[in-house]
Amino acid sequence: MDIKAYKMDGLGNDFVIIDLRDKIIEFSKKEIVKICDRNFIGCDQLIIIKKNKELDASLEFFNSDGSISGACGNGTRCVAYLLSKQNNKKEITVWTSSSILKSKILNNNLVETNIGSPKFQWNKIPINENKNTKNLGIKILDENNNEHIGGTAVNVGNPHVIFFVENIDNFNIKKIGPSIENDKLFPEKCNVTLAKLVNKNLVRVKVWERGAGLTKACGTAACATAVAGYTLGCVNKEVDIEFELGKLSISIDEKNNIHMKGPVSEIKEIEIKL
Repeated sequence: MDIKAYKMDGLGNDFVIIDLRDKIIEFSKKEIVKICDRNFIGCDQLIIIKKNKELDASLEFFNSDGSISGACGNGTRCVAYLLSKQNNKKEITVWTSSSILKSKILNNNLVETNIGSPKFQWNKIPINENKNTKNLGIKILDENNNEHIGGTAVNVGNPHVIFFVENIDNFNIKKIGPSIENDKLFPEKCNVTLAKLVNKNLVRVKVWERGAGLTKACGTAACATAVAGYTLGCVNKEVDIEFELGKLSISIDEKNNIHMKGPVSEIKEIEIKL
């Protein structure tokens, strides 16, 4: 089976995008894992574009382990850019399983997406018990075995836990990430972010993504970090979240909606032979 597809990324957070608006293909979990495998095509997430009668499209997201993802901020921005090129529109609205997302196409490959409002209620994240989601009291150890206790939980389309620490490089996220992602406290697993407050306008992060592992960037993690930092009084309503390859600008409006702005790559057409 030969499938036409696209490859795009947002700050290194990369995607294979397959447009199924005029055809029907059902991918097995095994095929999704194969497409995402770095020894084959390789990506953090596979995105399927489907037809939507009212909106520009419907999107389905799959993690590299074959699991379904409720939201993908950078992926949504990439697809919005792709659809805007096809439709010659500057505003793109798509359906996702977590919400309807509106994106604006700006100059210089910049795309801004309204992710919606965050959820802090324990059962909306979800977690398995009624705990203070601003501080879950989770213990993590740095590489010198020093304890850090914290963890702010928020859902911005999928569940996130953010730890604000002195130095993100002192922690082994490859060890901490999967341990917390798979903790029984999180029935739907979770994304894990280590965040360093540089100042009220800048936070540096490392992200372990649910179902995908260590990632160069994660749009919803940037949104979760910004809104957690703002709720804790650590950052301003507008803040840059810095990843390995660049920054995403996050702002919170008067309706408590989170807006994420950042660059996307050019569109590369590829062919997948399954």
